[in-house]
Amino acid sequence: MQLSQLKNSGVFIAIIGIVLFSAKAILVKLAYQYEVSSIHLLLFRMLFSLPFYILIAFYYKPTFPSKIKRIDYVWVLFFGFIGYYLASYFDFLGLQYIKAGLERIILFVYPTLVLVISRLFLKEKISSKQIAAILITYFGVVVTFWGELQYNSETVILGGFLVFLSALTYASYIVGSGWLIPKFGAMIFTAYAMIVSSLCVIIHYAITDRNDITVYPYQVYVLGFMMAILSTLIPSFLVSFAIKKLGASNFSIIGSVGPISTIILAYLFLDEKLTALQILGATIVIVGVMIVSLNKSKKNKKLLD
Repeated sequence: MQLSQLKNSGVFIAIIGIVLFSAKAILVKLAYQYEVSSIHLLLFRMLFSLPFYILIAFYYKPTFPSKIKRIDYVWVLFFGFIGYYLASYFDFLGLQYIKAGLERIILFVYPTLVLVISRLFLKEKISSKQIAAILITYFGVVVTFWGELQYNSETVILGGFLVFLSALTYASYIVGSGWLIPKFGAMIFTAYAMIVSSLCVIIHYAITDRNDITVYPYQVYVLGFMMAILSTLIPSFLVSFAIKKLGASNFSIIGSVGPISTIILAYLFLDEKLTALQILGATIVIVGVMIVSLNKSKKNKKLLD
């Protein structure tokens, strides 16, 4: 009974974390109504969340400090750069051109990209079922975009490509950070990566922009703060806790809630409407990713047995 309650609480926490993460796209689209630039909006997100991650970095200590080498800190810098700075920047740029619902569907293909990257660089085998799941997933993406391409083909392709780059960089972060998280611990590694990402955004702004960031209406700063706290800081802890309770594979299965929640939130707050063809494509994408996740779950269970 206690184990069941523990799993149920983990599922509930996972869903809340996923929904909050999904709300980021809605907040970004709402902020774009005030003609804020993507780099300024990303800067607000990072600046508002940075103090909290600095406190975490000071409060928590690495799990196994004796196992951490100097080169590991170099890798933290690298994965902080690609995993949160580049991934977020590509995502924010892409949201200028496509709907929030479409953005989440594309981002949701990252588990399939993890498989491909692992095969190319770590020589991990991909089963026939996983290959089928990858093909199903990308077929779903094509179906989802088909209706949009008939109206704004150039902007949709550009936005979709940018969001795909976001998914690719985030998948690279997931693969590459696999051996670092056990040394540092999920909490402290996330804090380090977010601090690096924040510094990258600040440097980006200082080199390429330097325009006044105090000229926007108050709504932009409110949305930036909500993005930092509700869609970055809080869900990062909820997701870490849920993964600890449920395991990464089980959590990735529950992650299918993400695109659905984004579509619902986009309908409620942005008046976005998806066609029946796009809903079918989204369903196909979710099925493909769930096949990948279920296959991982079974593989991990066999290893434990």
